[in-house]
Amino acid sequence: MRAVAEEVPVALVYNGVSHAVMMATPADLEDFALGFSLSEGILERAGELLEVDPVPAGEGIALHLRVTARRFEALKQRRRTLAGRTGCGLCGVEELDQALRPLAPLGPGPVLEMAAIRRALDALPGLQPLNRVVHAVHGAAFADTAGRILLVREDVGRHNALDKLVGALARGGHRAADGFALVTSRCSVELVQKAASAGIAVLVAVSAPTALALRQAERAGMGLVALGRADTFAIHVDGGRFGDGGWRHG
Repeated sequence: MRAVAEEVPVALVYNGVSHAVMMATPADLEDFALGFSLSEGILERAGELLEVDPVPAGEGIALHLRVTARRFEALKQRRRTLAGRTGCGLCGVEELDQALRPLAPLGPGPVLEMAAIRRALDALPGLQPLNRVVHAVHGAAFADTAGRILLVREDVGRHNALDKLVGALARGGHRAADGFALVTSRCSVELVQKAASAGIAVLVAVSAPTALALRQAERAGMGLVALGRADTFAIHVDGGRFGDGGWRHG
């Protein structure tokens, strides 16, 4: 029988209060817990997550997160409950103005050359061990300014894969401003928001962006490359993040 990807409900429980349930690949869950918390603005920095305890719960897993009292109080004030699915990153948002969170302008970051992005795109498939077996999961990777991939995370959900990457960056002490991220999916507004919230100044996606994703990237000052494949890619939002020569602008 052909190998298939695992997909289980994963609950994120903050200080005893269930906040979100996401369908996810049950791997790198501590990265997921931290990355989701940071990219959704529940935490402002990694040190505010004091403990993560994964507990089997029926057909799924409950991630019990202990966060500081200050951040838990802020979470209660938001009164936001998400019920996530692999294809949707905004399920359960209660108010329209919650759908587009204001993004702080990104600070100085790398100025990338085309060769660096091409190098990372060439290397990424070989660094996705799960996808090589099941051919059904997304990847999110972080590369340095030379295009050397430093971290990769995989998940059935594209948002989850990016959250796992954000968590891995924070847990590993990597500065998001020192490189760029790649995602093996279309470039939706949720991915732009999550990347910007994590301080990632350049995002490369293998499929076309939405118009809203472009507008949000521009507001944040993010550099956005889409249709990112080794043989063809284009800058859709520059943000002053790219060197001269050889680029095609979308």
